[in-house]
Amino acid sequence: MADEMELEKNISVLDPFKGLLVTYFMPETCYDDFFLNFNFLNVQCLKIVLSKGLGYGIILGSMMVKLPQILKMMGAKSAEGLSFNAVLLELLAILGTTAYSIVSKFPFSAWGETLFVMLQTVTIGFLIQHYKGKTGIGFLLLVVYFGLLVLLLSPVTPTLVVTYMQASNMPTIAISRLIQAASNFRNGHTGQLSAISVFLLFAGSLARIFTTLQETGDLLMTLTYVISSTCNGIIALQVLYYWNAGIKTKAD
Repeated sequence: MADEMELEKNISVLDPFKGLLVTYFMPETCYDDFFLNFNFLNVQCLKIVLSKGLGYGIILGSMMVKLPQILKMMGAKSAEGLSFNAVLLELLAILGTTAYSIVSKFPFSAWGETLFVMLQTVTIGFLIQHYKGKTGIGFLLLVVYFGLLVLLLSPVTPTLVVTYMQASNMPTIAISRLIQAASNFRNGHTGQLSAISVFLLFAGSLARIFTTLQETGDLLMTLTYVISSTCNGIIALQVLYYWNAGIKTKAD
């Protein structure tokens, strides 16, 4: 009798949070297992909660992942060291991932960061043109890019086209990152490339491998993040290498 009363008390205390937890973090079966049966060792449910938590964490981080890069460019009033071609290819990859995720009806926690990364990356593309004295081309980029997004999400575009775009993301991401890596190597420095943004992107893409497998099971998306993590890792290593080289040069 006492156990039943204690159980009812726990249920009433958690009732205000049940809707939030079940909607965003776990299915109702996991909620019951955790908070009614007190089985906190359910591995499958723990994986779901971890994946959801990581997903929302990545989305929150993505809101400012490229903000240091934008602020660094605006502070220096320069886009030195940044490749516009690499940014264009990255924007193309983001466009495909966003459209594919929406069309496939994946949960927002599995792809939401691409929306915020898109807004920040297109801002970087605009600033590159602006600081080159080509502000008109920067505005044209904004109009064309968001026009393409609307077109891809409209009923006019067949689903197969969006799927092909996502499949093309793997070489697109690899080429875009390698263009930036080649630019860094050629210049002998990383210019206005923000170390904070680079490392946040690397960490986020690594975490996305797990969350994508867990939440969507989509191999196309998973392979995209594997390639993205590898290429982001190369640029992160370059940031460390040229940063240390710069310190040595100043010391000499």
